[in-house]
Amino acid sequence: LHDLYYRELRSRFGLKSQMAQSVIRTVIARYTSARSNGHDWSLVQFKRPEYDLVWNRDYSLNQDRFSINTLDGRVKLRYKKQGMQHFFDGTWKWGTAKLVYKRKKWFLHISMTKEFPELDPTKVNHIVGIDLGINFLATTYDTQSQTTFYPGRTVKHKRGQYKALRKQLQMRQTPSARKRLKQIGSRENRYVTDVNHQVTKALVETYPKGTLFVIENLKHVRSATEKVCVRHRYVSVSWAFHQFREMLEYKAQLNGQGVIAVDPKYTSQTCPKCGHMERANRNKKMHAFECRNCHYRSNDDRIGAMNLYRKGIEYIGTGTTGV
Repeated sequence: LHDLYYRELRSRFGLKSQMAQSVIRTVIARYTSARSNGHDWSLVQFKRPEYDLVWNRDYSLNQDRFSINTLDGRVKLRYKKQGMQHFFDGTWKWGTAKLVYKRKKWFLHISMTKEFPELDPTKVNHIVGIDLGINFLATTYDTQSQTTFYPGRTVKHKRGQYKALRKQLQMRQTPSARKRLKQIGSRENRYVTDVNHQVTKALVETYPKGTLFVIENLKHVRSATEKVCVRHRYVSVSWAFHQFREMLEYKAQLNGQGVIAVDPKYTSQTCPKCGHMERANRNKKMHAFECRNCHYRSNDDRIGAMNLYRKGIEYIGTGTTGV
């Protein structure tokens, strides 16, 4: 691509050397991303202007000035550091930034890198089992035998409204309806991301350093659609569990904590008191659990969190339970 288009980019569009190279890198990255996501070959299109900037070449920051390379030369601007002071303590590395035009404004997205040590299993002082679900986004059970429920019925109801509205718009098949569909999809994605941010932040801030979070490995959760009524599939199995796990992992690592994902099989059917496992122990419709052996009763999500907590203890002892 460099041999084919570098000179043309500079002569036809008047780009500077670094800008022309940035265009080529951006195109390569977009095709690489499409291929890694398993998409078939198709022409990549850029619907909004964007510009990748290399640190200390295309842009730089000091204590009070932001400098960016443009077609008209360097532009230096004042900026405010509220909420960003810790990025200037010398421990963070500034990466390639992306200048994006959106909603009639320009946004600069800067990637930051910092090395954080992983939690040593021998230094774990607190274990928290986290059962993920729909009616309760997260249910926790910790070393102090405390249970916390993070309700999800409001989220479930709102996503149901989005689904119904999308169905109505899809039936219209008009340009305005298609435009509205895109807006709704983007809005719902932002809503889901915000909810995941709130819950994972609350989890990390609730527990001390040295905490090990044990969650379910829900990598193949979408295969569960075969067992769910078509009417309920969207709400039941389309929650961004992978996004939740990624957010919890990086936030926990920032706070000196750790996360492991374990096999979720039978975690809601096994009695945490006597170990008896039977499908009849759990009543899904009532979200209730009653052991057929020792008759221990509790909420089924709480049972799942308790069994995940137990797997965390096993991990500390053997180091072989994590996935």
